[in-house]
Amino acid sequence: MKKQPLRVGFDLDGVILYNPVRVLRPLISLIKRFFFKKRDLSFYYPRSPIERWVWRQFHRSSIFIAPGMDEIKKLVTQKKIKAYIVTARYSFLGGEFMEWATRNRLDKTFSGIYFNADDEQPHFYKERMIKKLGLDVYVEDNFDIVKYLEKKFRRSKIIWIYNIFDHFLSYSHKFPSLKRAIESL
Repeated sequence: MKKQPLRVGFDLDGVILYNPVRVLRPLISLIKRFFFKKRDLSFYYPRSPIERWVWRQFHRSSIFIAPGMDEIKKLVTQKKIKAYIVTARYSFLGGEFMEWATRNRLDKTFSGIYFNADDEQPHFYKERMIKKLGLDVYVEDNFDIVKYLEKKFRRSKIIWIYNIFDHFLSYSHKFPSLKRAIESL
C-alpha cells in the first residue's frame, strides 16, 4: 500500500511570509487582554475605509518569503506532502493576495490557496478549513489561534512558529522559523 502524502496547511503572514512587524503581536495581545478583558477569542474586523487602508499597508509589509519555502517545494516535488495556504486575510485583502499568489506562481507548489472570503473570525475560519481539507498538520504563528486549534484537533498536529518575544511560552510543537518547522515533518 502506497503511503499518502502528508496534508500540510500553512498560514501566510508570519509563516510563508516573514513580516518584521509581527514581533509586535505579543504587545498587542497584552494590551487587548488588559484593556478589553474578553473571555472569548475574537479578532478585530476593520470596517471604515481608513481602517482598511491601514490594514492593507500592514499586510503589504509581509514582503519576504520566509526561509523554508525551498524545503516545502522539495517535499511537494517528492510527493511527501500536499501543501495548502490557508490565510485568514479578510475579503477586502483577498484580491490583492490572489494577484500576488498568481504572480509568484504559488499554484505550482500549493494544491490550494485560500483566504477568508466570508470574513469569519480567523480561528473559526481556520478550524473549518482544516476540517474541509483534511489537514494532518497546520502551521500557524498566532499563539492564541494555535491554542484554540489544538483543543479542536486531536488528530491534526498544530505547529507554532514563535517570535523572539514568545520564546518562553511552553508548547510541544513550537519552532523559531518555517525552515525548522518543515525539518520536523
